[in-house]
Amino acid sequence: MSSFREYYDMVRVRPEVAAVLQRLNEMGPTFAKRAKAIDETATFPVQNYKDLAAEGFLTLTVPEEFGGHGFSLGEYAMVGAEIGKYCGGTALTFNMHNSSMMWSRFMYEMPHLSDAERAEFAPLRERQFRRAVKEQGIYSQPISEAGQNWTSKPAQTQCRRVEGGWLINGFKKFASLAGYCDYYSIVCTEVFEGTEPRHEDTMIFVVPKEAEGLEVKGVWDPLGMRGTNSRDLILKDVFVSDEDLMMPKGIFIKTLPYWPHMMATLSPTYMGVAQGAYDFTVSYLRGEVEGQPPADRRMFTTKRLAVGQMYSKLAGMRALWWQAFMEAKPFPSQAEVVRMYAAQYTVMEGVQEIAAMAIRTCGGQSMLKDLPLERMYRDSRCGALMLPYTSEIMEDYISVLALYEGDEINAAPGDSDGARTSIWRGDAEVRPLAAE
Repeated sequence: MSSFREYYDMVRVRPEVAAVLQRLNEMGPTFAKRAKAIDETATFPVQNYKDLAAEGFLTLTVPEEFGGHGFSLGEYAMVGAEIGKYCGGTALTFNMHNSSMMWSRFMYEMPHLSDAERAEFAPLRERQFRRAVKEQGIYSQPISEAGQNWTSKPAQTQCRRVEGGWLINGFKKFASLAGYCDYYSIVCTEVFEGTEPRHEDTMIFVVPKEAEGLEVKGVWDPLGMRGTNSRDLILKDVFVSDEDLMMPKGIFIKTLPYWPHMMATLSPTYMGVAQGAYDFTVSYLRGEVEGQPPADRRMFTTKRLAVGQMYSKLAGMRALWWQAFMEAKPFPSQAEVVRMYAAQYTVMEGVQEIAAMAIRTCGGQSMLKDLPLERMYRDSRCGALMLPYTSEIMEDYISVLALYEGDEINAAPGDSDGARTSIWRGDAEVRPLAAE
């Protein structure tokens, strides 16, 4: 298996981050051995989570003053990719948990928030950090709803004000960690009598797993990423209070246009899967796969050339991806956002190509379920479909930002029911708030 030291510029990597990456590579082979049973039974990687919690890795992006590691978004992405080399399902759900921590941290640090907004936000995020650090609580972030693009239209899951709080009613599709997490980060639309639901009335609450009216339903039997246990989540008159807010109203919905890199955190998993497929191919051709005959297959020119092609694609993919994440920040420039969109697209499409090339290069035996490549191939097919940054949405966003300047974006033609409302639009409309 490759070492992260081979594909990152270690001069730019803090020692604290390198230590975590090193420890994950020591834990990785155990994760890889468990991955087969997790995939076959479509069960959640419980033991992997226990191991990650024991190492303190469930609080990577929690600020140090609250007991976390204080990793940047780019540093977190490197960790997610290392886990993905060994078990895609573990890496993908690991991101779902950590995203809730990121929202509580990075959105609080947004420079345009007023003092009043930050004062309201502070106790809410402290509550989530305490749960993650002291209780080792695990979070899920179900947002998707069948037949509805939440990036452009109000969430169908709705909340209404009642005495002492709100009642939430609705459902979530593909609710990863369903039944295994301690808390669900529920995105919903606050609705009012006589008024059509509005995107700007989006709210996000933290709902504990034992909440009355919360139910996990459905069968989970997908093509790939089978360990995520992404079943349906039904909410019927689930009561939440002001304390259950993850952040004040009006802040979360600004993540996509103002902190767009934060919504690209599915890509580390697939960057890791691509690396894992390449690593397996090299080991297979060298005759070093555990449990297989030590047959050296490196003498075949076609296989050597294929490995060269795989490496070139993988190296280019990682270079763009790492650059995009290392420059991640709120209110990025148009050039930085286009690079991030391109990195997201390149990874989600490239992982499929690399996994397919790996199977072709290793031959028929690699399609057997006894070897991990067949699982990696199935896992690789899932990334391009995942909101908010599906491949087709990325194609649209890249084309718009490449052809139109910031003040022209609103006039760019597009589908009326598309996801254009969530594209980056610059910071002109929010920067003045910083001076208030």
